[in-house]
Amino acid sequence: MKYILFEDFSGKPVPFIFPNRVDHADMREQMPYTRVISAGQVQLDEDGFKCFGGAPELDATTREEDAAIIRDFFTQQAEP
Repeated sequence: MKYILFEDFSGKPVPFIFPNRVDHADMREQMPYTRVISAGQVQLDEDGFKCFGGAPELDATTREEDAAIIRDFFTQQAEP
């Protein structure tokens, strides 16, 4: 899978995960957020999420903290 980590309107990171057949640039065009923080590939294995690579068309690469941000989105409780 691919991902793009955007900065939302309040300044928080928001990950979008999508199939490999979709280009990073095409997905970027669909999102309302202005700032791309990072982008690349993501996979889930027995040790958790792993992020790697980048998206040259967005001038973005992965960062060490990306996997933890994605994990937290899957594990955080819904706000009341």
